[in-house]
Amino acid sequence: MRNADLNISFGPHFLYFAFFAPLRENHRMSDTFSLAGKTFSSRLIIGTGKYRSYQEMRASHAASGAEMVTVAVNRVPLDRKTESFLDYLDPKMQILPNTAGCYDADHAIRTARLAREALETDWLKLEVIGDKVTLLPDNEQTLEAAKVLVKEGFIVLPYFTDDLIMAKKLLDAGCPAVMPLAAPIGSGMGVQNPSNLKIMREQLPDATIIVDAGVGVPSDAAIAMELGADAILMNTAIAEARDSARMATAMKLAVEAGRLGYLSGRMPKRLYASASSPIEGAIK
Repeated sequence: MRNADLNISFGPHFLYFAFFAPLRENHRMSDTFSLAGKTFSSRLIIGTGKYRSYQEMRASHAASGAEMVTVAVNRVPLDRKTESFLDYLDPKMQILPNTAGCYDADHAIRTARLAREALETDWLKLEVIGDKVTLLPDNEQTLEAAKVLVKEGFIVLPYFTDDLIMAKKLLDAGCPAVMPLAAPIGSGMGVQNPSNLKIMREQLPDATIIVDAGVGVPSDAAIAMELGADAILMNTAIAEARDSARMATAMKLAVEAGRLGYLSGRMPKRLYASASSPIEGAIK
Protein backbone atom coordinates (compact mmCIF):
# COMPACT_ATOMS: atom_id res chain seq x y z
CA MET A 1 0.00 0.00 0.00
CA ARG A 2 1.31 3.42 -0.93
CA ASN A 3 1.69 6.33 1.49
CA ALA A 4 -0.76 8.29 -0.62
CA ASP A 5 -3.40 5.60 -0.05
CA LEU A 6 -2.98 6.02 3.71
CA ASN A 7 -3.10 9.82 3.43
CA ILE A 8 0.10 10.13 5.50
CA SER A 9 2.27 13.22 5.20
CA PHE A 10 5.95 12.78 6.08
CA GLY A 11 7.05 16.32 6.89
CA PRO A 12 10.42 17.61 8.08
CA HIS A 13 9.59 17.01 11.74
CA PHE A 14 8.89 13.34 11.06
CA LEU A 15 12.18 13.01 9.19
CA TYR A 16 14.08 14.58 12.07
CA PHE A 17 12.58 12.38 14.77
CA ALA A 18 12.70 9.25 12.61
CA PHE A 19 16.32 9.52 11.61
CA PHE A 20 18.33 12.20 13.45
CA ALA A 21 16.79 12.29 16.93
CA PRO A 22 17.74 8.67 17.75
CA LEU A 23 21.32 9.33 16.65
CA ARG A 24 21.52 12.44 18.82
CA GLU A 25 20.05 10.60 21.79
CA ASN A 26 22.53 7.75 21.43
CA HIS A 27 25.40 10.24 21.40
CA ARG A 28 24.03 12.09 24.42
CA MET A 29 23.77 8.88 26.42
CA SER A 30 27.28 7.76 25.54
CA ASP A 31 29.03 11.13 25.92
CA THR A 32 28.71 11.66 29.66
CA PHE A 33 30.93 13.53 32.07
CA SER A 34 31.62 12.83 35.72
CA LEU A 35 32.06 15.22 38.58
CA ALA A 36 32.85 14.24 42.17
CA GLY A 37 31.80 10.66 41.49
CA LYS A 38 28.47 11.57 39.87
CA THR A 39 27.80 11.06 36.17
CA PHE A 40 25.79 13.50 34.05
CA SER A 41 24.51 12.97 30.52
CA SER A 42 23.63 16.65 30.04
CA ARG A 43 26.46 19.17 29.79
CA LEU A 44 24.15 22.11 30.42
CA ILE A 45 23.76 23.51 33.95
CA ILE A 46 21.01 26.04 34.56
CA GLY A 47 19.88 28.55 37.16
CA THR A 48 16.71 29.70 38.90
CA GLY A 49 16.78 33.50 38.87
CA LYS A 50 15.05 36.14 36.73
CA TYR A 51 12.20 33.95 35.47
CA ARG A 52 8.83 35.65 35.18
CA SER A 53 7.10 32.84 37.06
CA TYR A 54 7.91 29.58 38.78
CA GLN A 55 5.92 27.74 36.13
CA GLU A 56 8.06 29.28 33.38
CA MET A 57 11.19 28.24 35.26
CA ARG A 58 10.00 24.66 35.59
CA ALA A 59 9.05 24.43 31.91
CA SER A 60 12.45 25.83 30.89
CA HIS A 61 14.30 23.40 33.11
CA ALA A 62 12.43 20.49 31.55
CA ALA A 63 13.11 21.75 28.02
CA SER A 64 16.83 22.17 28.74
CA GLY A 65 17.37 18.55 29.70
CA ALA A 66 19.74 19.78 32.42
CA GLU A 67 20.50 17.56 35.40
CA MET A 68 22.07 20.18 37.65
CA VAL A 69 20.63 23.50 38.80
CA THR A 70 22.33 26.28 40.74
CA VAL A 71 20.47 28.28 43.39
CA ALA A 72 21.50 31.42 45.24
CA VAL A 73 21.67 30.67 48.94
CA ASN A 74 20.48 34.18 49.79
CA ARG A 75 17.20 33.42 48.00
CA VAL A 76 16.49 30.18 49.87
CA PRO A 77 13.74 30.45 52.52
CA LEU A 78 15.44 28.73 55.43
CA ASP A 79 12.21 27.77 57.21
CA ARG A 80 10.78 26.26 53.97
CA LYS A 81 7.33 27.38 55.14
CA THR A 82 6.62 29.72 52.25
CA GLU A 83 6.34 28.92 48.56
CA SER A 84 9.57 29.40 46.66
CA PHE A 85 11.39 28.29 43.52
CA LEU A 86 12.54 25.21 45.45
CA ASP A 87 8.99 23.85 45.25
CA TYR A 88 9.21 23.85 41.45
CA LEU A 89 12.54 22.09 41.01
CA ASP A 90 12.70 18.58 39.63
CA PRO A 91 13.79 16.44 42.62
CA LYS A 92 16.01 14.39 40.32
CA MET A 93 18.21 17.43 39.60
CA GLN A 94 21.47 17.92 41.47
CA ILE A 95 21.19 21.16 43.46
CA LEU A 96 24.27 23.37 43.28
CA PRO A 97 24.03 26.17 45.88
CA ASN A 98 26.01 29.29 45.03
CA THR A 99 27.43 32.08 47.15
CA ALA A 100 26.22 34.95 44.94
CA GLY A 101 26.37 38.29 46.70
CA CYS A 102 29.51 37.51 48.71
CA TYR A 103 32.39 39.99 48.48
CA ASP A 104 35.06 38.34 50.62
CA ALA A 105 36.22 34.87 51.57
CA ASP A 106 34.79 34.93 55.09
CA HIS A 107 31.32 35.83 53.85
CA ALA A 108 31.45 33.10 51.20
CA ILE A 109 32.57 30.50 53.75
CA ARG A 110 29.72 31.40 56.13
CA THR A 111 27.23 31.27 53.27
CA ALA A 112 28.53 27.88 52.14
CA ARG A 113 28.07 26.44 55.61
CA LEU A 114 24.55 27.82 55.71
CA ALA A 115 23.82 26.24 52.33
CA ARG A 116 25.01 22.86 53.57
CA GLU A 117 22.61 23.00 56.49
CA ALA A 118 19.65 24.40 54.56
CA LEU A 119 19.89 22.26 51.45
CA GLU A 120 21.68 19.20 52.82
CA THR A 121 24.37 19.06 50.16
CA ASP A 122 28.14 19.43 50.01
CA TRP A 123 28.03 20.73 46.43
CA LEU A 124 28.86 24.39 46.05
CA LYS A 125 29.42 26.93 43.32
CA LEU A 126 31.88 29.30 44.98
CA GLU A 127 31.40 32.89 43.91
CA VAL A 128 33.30 35.78 45.51
CA ILE A 129 32.68 39.07 43.72
CA GLY A 130 35.39 41.72 43.57
CA ASP A 131 33.55 44.61 41.94
CA LYS A 132 29.90 45.67 42.36
CA VAL A 133 29.66 47.23 38.90
CA THR A 134 31.18 44.56 36.67
CA LEU A 135 30.49 41.66 39.08
CA LEU A 136 33.88 40.27 38.13
CA PRO A 137 35.21 37.69 40.60
CA ASP A 138 37.97 38.28 43.13
CA ASN A 139 40.31 35.41 42.30
CA GLU A 140 42.47 35.72 45.42
CA GLN A 141 39.49 35.70 47.79
CA THR A 142 37.99 32.81 45.82
CA LEU A 143 41.16 30.76 46.24
CA GLU A 144 41.33 31.55 49.95
CA ALA A 145 37.73 30.42 50.48
CA ALA A 146 38.21 27.32 48.30
CA LYS A 147 41.11 26.08 50.42
CA VAL A 148 39.02 26.28 53.58
CA LEU A 149 35.87 24.76 52.11
CA VAL A 150 37.65 21.85 50.43
CA LYS A 151 39.16 20.93 53.81
CA GLU A 152 35.63 20.99 55.27
CA GLY A 153 34.46 18.44 52.72
CA PHE A 154 32.68 20.69 50.24
CA ILE A 155 32.63 19.87 46.53
CA VAL A 156 33.82 23.31 45.43
CA LEU A 157 33.21 24.55 41.89
CA PRO A 158 34.85 27.99 41.78
CA TYR A 159 33.78 30.83 39.48
CA PHE A 160 36.79 32.93 38.42
CA THR A 161 38.25 34.92 35.55
CA ASP A 162 39.66 32.95 32.63
CA ASP A 163 43.16 32.84 34.16
CA LEU A 164 45.21 29.69 33.54
CA ILE A 165 47.47 30.21 36.56
CA MET A 166 44.50 30.65 38.90
CA ALA A 167 42.86 27.58 37.38
CA LYS A 168 45.94 25.53 38.30
CA LYS A 169 45.94 26.91 41.85
CA LEU A 170 42.24 26.11 42.34
CA LEU A 171 42.73 22.57 41.05
CA ASP A 172 45.76 22.14 43.32
CA ALA A 173 43.58 23.30 46.24
CA GLY A 174 41.30 20.32 45.62
CA CYS A 175 38.51 21.72 43.47
CA PRO A 176 37.14 18.95 41.19
CA ALA A 177 36.42 21.46 38.43
CA VAL A 178 37.01 25.10 37.54
CA MET A 179 34.45 27.57 36.17
CA PRO A 180 36.05 30.34 34.10
CA LEU A 181 33.76 33.11 32.88
CA ALA A 182 33.00 33.72 29.22
CA ALA A 183 31.96 37.34 29.92
CA PRO A 184 30.58 39.31 32.89
CA ILE A 185 27.54 37.84 34.64
CA GLY A 186 24.28 38.58 32.83
CA SER A 187 25.98 40.48 30.01
CA GLY A 188 25.09 38.06 27.23
CA MET A 189 28.22 39.09 25.33
CA GLY A 190 29.43 35.55 24.66
CA VAL A 191 33.00 34.28 24.83
CA GLN A 192 35.24 37.36 24.99
CA ASN A 193 38.60 35.61 25.24
CA PRO A 194 38.43 32.39 23.22
CA SER A 195 42.21 32.08 23.22
CA ASN A 196 42.28 31.94 27.03
CA LEU A 197 39.75 29.11 27.12
CA LYS A 198 41.55 27.24 24.34
CA ILE A 199 44.89 27.57 26.15
CA MET A 200 43.29 26.44 29.40
CA ARG A 201 41.91 23.35 27.70
CA GLU A 202 45.25 22.51 26.09
CA GLN A 203 47.27 23.08 29.25
CA LEU A 204 44.80 21.27 31.52
CA PRO A 205 43.71 18.31 29.40
CA ASP A 206 42.50 16.25 32.36
CA ALA A 207 40.68 19.03 34.21
CA THR A 208 36.91 19.53 34.17
CA ILE A 209 36.26 23.00 32.77
CA ILE A 210 32.77 24.47 33.05
CA VAL A 211 32.28 27.81 31.31
CA ASP A 212 30.16 30.08 33.49
CA ALA A 213 28.48 33.44 32.81
CA GLY A 214 28.18 35.61 29.72
CA VAL A 215 26.40 33.30 27.27
CA GLY A 216 23.65 35.16 25.40
CA VAL A 217 22.58 33.06 22.42
CA PRO A 218 22.96 29.42 21.34
CA SER A 219 25.94 30.18 19.12
CA ASP A 220 27.82 31.44 22.22
CA ALA A 221 27.24 28.09 23.89
CA ALA A 222 28.36 26.20 20.80
CA ILE A 223 31.56 28.25 20.58
CA ALA A 224 32.43 27.60 24.23
CA MET A 225 31.92 23.87 23.75
CA GLU A 226 33.91 23.89 20.50
CA LEU A 227 36.82 25.36 22.48
CA GLY A 228 36.81 22.27 24.67
CA ALA A 229 34.63 23.15 27.65
CA ASP A 230 33.21 20.10 29.43
CA ALA A 231 29.97 21.89 30.31
CA ILE A 232 28.32 25.30 30.46
CA LEU A 233 26.39 27.03 33.23
CA MET A 234 23.89 29.68 32.20
CA ASN A 235 20.82 31.44 33.55
CA THR A 236 20.02 34.89 32.16
CA ALA A 237 20.21 33.84 28.50
CA ILE A 238 17.31 31.47 29.09
CA ALA A 239 15.37 33.33 31.78
CA GLU A 240 15.30 36.67 29.94
CA ALA A 241 14.50 35.21 26.52
CA ARG A 242 11.10 36.08 25.10
CA ASP A 243 10.26 32.36 25.07
CA SER A 244 12.36 30.82 27.82
CA ALA A 245 11.40 27.19 27.23
CA ARG A 246 12.17 27.45 23.53
CA MET A 247 15.51 29.10 24.26
CA ALA A 248 16.28 26.33 26.74
CA THR A 249 15.76 23.80 23.97
CA ALA A 250 17.99 25.82 21.65
CA MET A 251 20.73 25.96 24.28
CA LYS A 252 20.52 22.21 24.84
CA LEU A 253 21.00 21.58 21.12
CA ALA A 254 23.81 24.16 20.88
CA VAL A 255 25.75 22.55 23.73
CA GLU A 256 25.39 19.16 22.08
CA ALA A 257 26.39 20.53 18.67
CA GLY A 258 29.43 22.31 20.08
CA ARG A 259 30.53 19.20 21.92
CA LEU A 260 30.19 17.09 18.78
CA GLY A 261 32.16 19.68 16.85
CA TYR A 262 34.98 19.62 19.39
CA LEU A 263 35.15 15.83 19.40
CA SER A 264 35.05 15.69 15.60
CA GLY A 265 38.04 18.00 15.13
CA ARG A 266 37.69 21.05 12.92
CA MET A 267 39.22 21.41 9.48
CA PRO A 268 42.41 23.51 9.29
CA LYS A 269 42.10 27.20 8.51
CA ARG A 270 43.69 28.25 5.23
CA LEU A 271 44.70 31.61 3.85
CA TYR A 272 43.65 30.62 0.33
CA ALA A 273 40.76 28.71 -1.16
CA SER A 274 40.76 24.95 -1.51
CA ALA A 275 38.40 23.40 -4.08
CA SER A 276 35.67 21.27 -2.55
CA SER A 277 35.51 18.99 -5.56
CA PRO A 278 38.58 17.02 -6.71
CA ILE A 279 40.10 18.07 -10.05
CA GLU A 280 41.02 14.52 -11.01
CA GLY A 281 38.56 13.08 -13.47
CA ALA A 282 36.82 16.39 -14.15
CA ILE A 283 35.31 16.94 -17.60
CA LYS A 284 37.52 19.16 -19.74
